[in-house]
Amino acid sequence: MAKPIVAIVGRPNVGKSTLFNKLIGERRSIVEDTPGVTRDRIYADAEWNNKKFTVIDTGGIEPKSDDTILKQMRTQAELAIATADVIVFMCDVRAGLLADDRDIAVMLKRSGKPVILCVNKVDRVGELPLEFYEFYELGFEDEPIALSSLHGTGSGDLLDAIVGACSFEDDGDEESDVISVAVIGKPNAGKSSIINRMCSEERMIVSDIAGTTRDAVDTLVENEFGRYNFIDTAGIRRKSKVEDRIEKYSVLRANMAVERADVCLIMIDGKDGIVEQDEKIAGIAHEAGKASIIVVNKWDAVDKDNSTVNEYTKRIRNALGYMPYAPIIFVSALSGQRVMNIYEMINAVYNESCHRVSTGMLNDVLNDAMNRVQPPSDKGKRLKIYYMTQISVRPPTFVIFCNSEELFHFSYRRYIENCLRDTFGFEGTPIRLVIRQKGDKED
Repeated sequence: MAKPIVAIVGRPNVGKSTLFNKLIGERRSIVEDTPGVTRDRIYADAEWNNKKFTVIDTGGIEPKSDDTILKQMRTQAELAIATADVIVFMCDVRAGLLADDRDIAVMLKRSGKPVILCVNKVDRVGELPLEFYEFYELGFEDEPIALSSLHGTGSGDLLDAIVGACSFEDDGDEESDVISVAVIGKPNAGKSSIINRMCSEERMIVSDIAGTTRDAVDTLVENEFGRYNFIDTAGIRRKSKVEDRIEKYSVLRANMAVERADVCLIMIDGKDGIVEQDEKIAGIAHEAGKASIIVVNKWDAVDKDNSTVNEYTKRIRNALGYMPYAPIIFVSALSGQRVMNIYEMINAVYNESCHRVSTGMLNDVLNDAMNRVQPPSDKGKRLKIYYMTQISVRPPTFVIFCNSEELFHFSYRRYIENCLRDTFGFEGTPIRLVIRQKGDKED
């Protein structure tokens, strides 16, 4: 059974993301004293008294704003409310009870969901400030909870209230078979749009304003292809352009998202073609050892003839010479062209990254490779390779024992890697070769 879902909602800058981070025990949401920092719904799991639930951090609700981004933030919050089993409504004691708080309270009451009202920024221990009692006017059944999300005071009372309002069912120890997919790329390459198309719902805020997505946002999907956790990341800009503090955090989140992922979708804007920034972004996934797919988006907007695909493919392969293993697909998030084919590719490259080969089969390939191309020599001393074994997956990692690491030139490593790929596949995943001289320990 699914875990209960708890949505944190409220006006901008009342401390929702700080509370979210406190509840889940890690700094997942970006926290800045700037309204509108959290724009999409952020998901994470939390636990209290051996009860597990999912927490959603939402963008601040401004009920009467006509600003495009703020209107979409309001829509995202409304979706979170519709999804949630329990709602935590946050207000700010320092700002006092505002008209927007009253409007949000009306919206929450209409939802019919259990609502826990908490009044944040009550930093004094003991007697409550007079302003706290204003919030009784909102008319919720249970008394408001005084809270300081920054210092943690009152969080135990809030967690008790959350667990008390949730319905829990024992779901056993179901083994997770979810593939985590990080969608990375420069700003405005269509990362959120591709996830919306693949999920068949407007889960991400999509606009043509570069930098709209600031956090790494998780979207859980289950369909006929399998179960997936899509991580939408902030577009990664050139370092010289990363001036805003929040933007710097977003680049860090994108790197962290790659670390959490099993598969990376490297988004390239088909209208712009591959640029230097794309090379650096792809390098993040390659260096992290992640299975990867190169997704060329906006293909419907590219003027094409019979040679266009081949020319694009050649340019990408030249630019990303370090990852020839990554398959390329040309799609349009706008029209949906070939988008659903990405699921089968995700499954394929993930399975290849988990592929294990027996030591016996590896050494048969190694011996055949050495018979066809003799190991290199230098100053009368020849490289001797004794044997090879696989030590891990994701990415497939192999240890090769030899008499001299110095003699094992890069070109011969590449030759051995190509022999492994020719025999066993490994499409879509990097391969790591660890060279150890005879006498080195294996761990």
